[in-house]
Amino acid sequence: MTLGTARLFGLLGTALVTLTLVSGMAPANAAERGGAGPGAPGSLTGYGFDACSAPAQAVMDAWWLESQYSAVGIYIGGSNRLCDQPELTPAWVQAQRQRGWHLLPAFVGPQASCSGYADKMSSDLATAEQQGRAQAGAAVAAAQSLGIGQGSTLYYDLEDYDIGPDDCRQAALSFISGWAQALDAAGYDSGVYSNIAAAITSLDYAEFKLHPNNPYTMPDDIWFAWANGQADTVTDDFWVKTDLWNDHARIHQYDVDVVESHGGYSLTIDRNWLDVGRGSVAAPAKDLCKGVAVDDLRRYPSLAAGAHGPAVSAAQCLLRRQGFIKRQPTGRYDKPTSTAVKKAQRKLDLRMTGRVNRTTWAALLARGSQPILKVGATGDDVRRLQRSLGAALGKRTKVDGVFTKKTAQAVARYQSKAGLPATGVVTPPVWDALLGS
Repeated sequence: MTLGTARLFGLLGTALVTLTLVSGMAPANAAERGGAGPGAPGSLTGYGFDACSAPAQAVMDAWWLESQYSAVGIYIGGSNRLCDQPELTPAWVQAQRQRGWHLLPAFVGPQASCSGYADKMSSDLATAEQQGRAQAGAAVAAAQSLGIGQGSTLYYDLEDYDIGPDDCRQAALSFISGWAQALDAAGYDSGVYSNIAAAITSLDYAEFKLHPNNPYTMPDDIWFAWANGQADTVTDDFWVKTDLWNDHARIHQYDVDVVESHGGYSLTIDRNWLDVGRGSVAAPAKDLCKGVAVDDLRRYPSLAAGAHGPAVSAAQCLLRRQGFIKRQPTGRYDKPTSTAVKKAQRKLDLRMTGRVNRTTWAALLARGSQPILKVGATGDDVRRLQRSLGAALGKRTKVDGVFTKKTAQAVARYQSKAGLPATGVVTPPVWDALLGS
């Protein structure tokens, strides 16, 4: 079965096989290898999907707006790639990148020597290693033809095979080793996709059992199929004992062959959870106003004339940053503050009371651009969203600039409250609702 068609088997209850790994004619010893570069897929801790063929642009646009996914797997070539790719062009790749999609380029060439595929690698270790190098060259050419350049991770799809026979397992390891070495020399990072009990277990045991004398070059990243329905990267030391891929170098394909519909378009997909590159990490936040805590408020309380304290300073900070008042925050809700609040409410089409209630807080905190945000997004726009959600829901929300699963849950709660589809994805209608529109 090839990735994107019949898919790999789910591994519920699959037993681990104890391996006796010998070096044979394997390539030279490998050092632990570096992290992902600036290319595909980039840095993300979030959801991705793969389908047999690259979807049409209308589908990608609809799914960007309505689905939880931020990454898409694309099958860029190989002798065992069974699906046609009429949409997969350099223009398609560029369009997805501009939209914000993270791309997962996979190459589907010769399979294990003991598999049932017509195109198989050799069981001779030296030959298999050379075949891995050759496939890396072909993958680089395919990637470059699509505009996927150096610094990107290219994933080799090595389908399910019996890891018991030494010659089959060692040949597969030698092949992957050649793949990894050649990609590294070409300026790309190497990845391997496989059933977690097949190539992933082979690689894990080679590194775990033989380190530091492991004769095989390990891939930079692993992408493993284990259809357990859990969107995580499985770091419980049961399946993958070595810590080689613990630092944002894992993708877990956790559901296979599921039908999803978004924006009126249905696809049969596999679902993935990614932790790649540097992961989703926000840059340090800058103070909105020096010495004023906006993110650290336990809640955003109602404010009126005569109020005083940190919440008043926070409101004055927001009013000043948005041009409704010029003076520095004082922490005292006086007449100039009330006047500034009325100006803001008039500008935001809110009821002009001069008092800061939950709606006014949410609008002041949300005001700005209206980007699409979903799990994996980072930055000041996410912080702005998290602050506004805290005010709108009347419940403290962690403000760290990282759109996590918990952030998505808070978004879905707010969408339900506002009468919007509870997708967990922030679109312009969500921003408009937070602004009181």
